[in-house]
Formats: sequence, C-alpha cells, structure tokens
Amino acid sequence: MKIEKKKLRTFSDDRGGILAPIEFKDLEFKPKRAFYVTGVPAGNIRGEHAHFNTKQLLICVQGEIVVILTQNESTETITLNKDEYLYVGNLIWDAQCFVTGHDVLLVLCSTNYDLKDYILDMDDFLKYKFEGDMV
Repeated sequence: MKIEKKKLRTFSDDRGGILAPIEFKDLEFKPKRAFYVTGVPAGNIRGEHAHFNTKQLLICVQGEIVVILTQNESTETITLNKDEYLYVGNLIWDAQCFVTGHDVLLVLCSTNYDLKDYILDMDDFLKYKFEGDMV
C-alpha cells in the first residue's frame, strides 16, 4: 500500500482543547525526521517532488490541505482536514495546496534529510517510473 488516508484519534474533556496522540509503534515506519509547514498563503502549493526512498505521513494539524498525488500516469487528489493524515510511500510525486491560509502541515519522514533522495523534476520522475532511468 503506497497511499492511505486515516483519521487521528482525538480526546477532549471539560478542560477544553483537543489531544491528538501519535503512537510511533502504530505507524507504517519509524520516523527519523519531522517538520511542519505553516504560513503558506491560501491557494499556494508546496512540495512538488518525489522521494526515491523516503516514506511520509502528511498530517493536517489545522485547516485544509489538498494533496495531489501522481504514481504513474494517473493523478489522485485527496483532501486532508484537521486531524487527518495521509501515508505517502516512496516514488510518489506529491504536492500540497494550502486552502485557508491558516493551515498547518506536520510531516513525519522515514529517513533523515538527503537531497539525493529527492526527485525535483516531474519529467525526471516520470522517466524514472517508466524507464527506470534518470536524466
């Protein structure tokens, strides 16, 4: 399975607020890196790359984020709302459109940062997917 959308478990009580725990033992991989993206103006797109090895969990902490995914010739769009997350396997091109301007995206990664793991050009990505070769 390369893509899977899930809802985080959340808890609240009479003190107010919401607690949304993430148990690493329940994840598809052991996270080695985390980062968040915020302050993106409404309608702007981030991401727009794929990874050779890295698997990710894209977690919508606040707002609404539309994730555009390309595996082969087809593109799939999945909307993440608050407390939803998406597992994205390696060799999937993904981009995130930040809808409200107040969105927060938390990303957990299976690998440490390595620029060599990134495919930054869609044509190179498609060539690799179909021919197994990079330009």
